[in-house]
Amino acid sequence: MTEACPIREGAGAHPDALALTFAGQGWTYAALDEAVGRWVAALRARGVGKGECVGVLSTNHAALVHLFFALGRVGAVLAPFNARLTPSELGPMVEDVAPRLLLALSPFVSLLPGAEPLESFADTVARASPDCPPLESGAARVILFTSGTTGRPKGAVLTEGNFRASARGSRANLGAHPAPRWLGTLPLFHVGGLAMLTRTAYDGGCLVLRERFDADDTNRALDTEGITHASFVATTLERILDARQDAPVPASFQCALIGGGPVPAPLLARARAAGIVSLQTYGLTESCSQAATERPDEADGLTAGRALPGLEVRVVGPSGEPLAPGEEGELEVRGPTVMAGYWNRPEATREVLREEGWLRTRDLGRLDARGRLTVLARRTDLILRGGENVYPAEVEKVLADHPSVREAAVVGVPHARWGEVPVAFVVPRDGAPLAADVLEAWCQERLARFKLPTRLLPLDALPRNAMGKVERGALRQRALAPGLTPTP
Repeated sequence: MTEACPIREGAGAHPDALALTFAGQGWTYAALDEAVGRWVAALRARGVGKGECVGVLSTNHAALVHLFFALGRVGAVLAPFNARLTPSELGPMVEDVAPRLLLALSPFVSLLPGAEPLESFADTVARASPDCPPLESGAARVILFTSGTTGRPKGAVLTEGNFRASARGSRANLGAHPAPRWLGTLPLFHVGGLAMLTRTAYDGGCLVLRERFDADDTNRALDTEGITHASFVATTLERILDARQDAPVPASFQCALIGGGPVPAPLLARARAAGIVSLQTYGLTESCSQAATERPDEADGLTAGRALPGLEVRVVGPSGEPLAPGEEGELEVRGPTVMAGYWNRPEATREVLREEGWLRTRDLGRLDARGRLTVLARRTDLILRGGENVYPAEVEKVLADHPSVREAAVVGVPHARWGEVPVAFVVPRDGAPLAADVLEAWCQERLARFKLPTRLLPLDALPRNAMGKVERGALRQRALAPGLTPTP
């Protein structure tokens, strides 16, 4: 099965409609089609052909958008590297993909030996290539490296069909919009950023791209640039509301997708009062972003919603047997958004892609009778206290629901009697002192005794890796420091 390039289609159907804005510039579909054609000519002049890889180190930039769609027309594969990584972290990834060409935004060229400046790569091309062959649904489009919290990072291969299916599922879930304007603050080296880019193009909308997230800039865009959709995490949503002092957003704004884990109930209430309908989601790189998302007409903030239309999510037991609603087990996802596999890692691919197309996520959760998903923990984060399962996400949500807490993270540490016990790290709101006794009483009212943290430790901020995920290993080491050993 083949698909037409969405930019060429847009140039024919609505050439004067805006497709992309960045740094004060705007590209209509006709102008973007012309720009992509110049990049096609530049890539072919350098000998980049079908199935070959181009590695890129860059923050969000219009040139990265041009390159992405040009590689689709050439039949080549984009490998975007995380711009927050060090040269020693980047080296193994470059070695894995063996790129035909390396490009980097000018400030990052020195971090990637052999890289050429991204912004000026197509500047010398005088004429755009008119070639725009059909895109094969099964063709690899992107290699996205997982965060690599254990072992060497793996490159998930996402296809044109994966992105198309993700866009269709999201559209079916959110409802069609005649001209969506997505605010692009998520990085394009992340599956969430690329999902927004492709979703907007397939829907004939406009990506309002930003180099990075900034709360004041985001609020200006919401108030003045006709934004209809956005994607945030809980911390950025709170920063937006704080910066605008909870002032309502324009009625043209439809909804925000919220990833990265459970959102505190008070924050969701604040967002709704300001007109920001916030839909919790569950997704992963290997499922091309969203796997489950709340429906706009039934969102209550209690779950991550049902499987995206066109996908299936199930919970299985230790032997892979499907479990009934309410039972806890490992989450699996099936459908056209599931990756083709890991780049040059056949064994790792076989470990996660089960028979009949099910993707093993290694996350733990449960489904309710309506098929709505509650994510409990990564299997590696599960805490076994005296034979009882303690799910960090459950304890973290209780802590984060307290008005004095900005965010929290819970880890398990060894204990002579119980095997493991939970320790909580808490970031107080507005730098206030940690009221441990108040939080202990709050937790005691809402959690079973075996789930209660044995310590509540204050932090100015949670440590995060280059992908923005909490570094639980660092927190475990801190919890084991002398003087912090948990008591029975």
